[in-house]
Amino acid sequence: MADLLIDNEFQTLRNRFKKDAEFLLNGVADNDNDEKSRESKEIKPLSRFNRHSVFWIMASVGLTYYTDFFPVLLRDANIKSWWFNIGVALLGVSLALALFSIVYLEWFRGIRQYDVQYPAIAPVTTAAFIAASCSFNIALWPVWSVFTPVILFTQFMGMVMFISLLG
Repeated sequence: MADLLIDNEFQTLRNRFKKDAEFLLNGVADNDNDEKSRESKEIKPLSRFNRHSVFWIMASVGLTYYTDFFPVLLRDANIKSWWFNIGVALLGVSLALALFSIVYLEWFRGIRQYDVQYPAIAPVTTAAFIAASCSFNIALWPVWSVFTPVILFTQFMGMVMFISLLG
């Protein structure tokens, strides 16, 4: 009896995944064609200014002000300078690769899908950024303790949202 129940559940799960796969391959379900076409006509492009962007930018500005972010980075003796310098170097690599991809490849050479022609750019940029964030967390831990990851993440999200408003 238990084997039959397990087989029945397995068959139900398999059918559900099969239906989901068909949906993903076709883009829409057969009975949803009319609804999807009406919805696609009514969709407007999202505004660059939204609550999400404003929240992260304001949170970043507030944290910068209340934590004295830049004066601490420049003058605090508790910062582990070796880790901080490693983080700055890795962040520089990450930003240089991002600027190379966006400015040179996309704007000047007109290559829209640079990840196809240069497949190593995205993983190297991501790895450099993750290593930089780890280095910054280690370097700044003596200053802000357990709040360090929250502060750095908020600063990162604020910068990402600010840059998205520019583009």
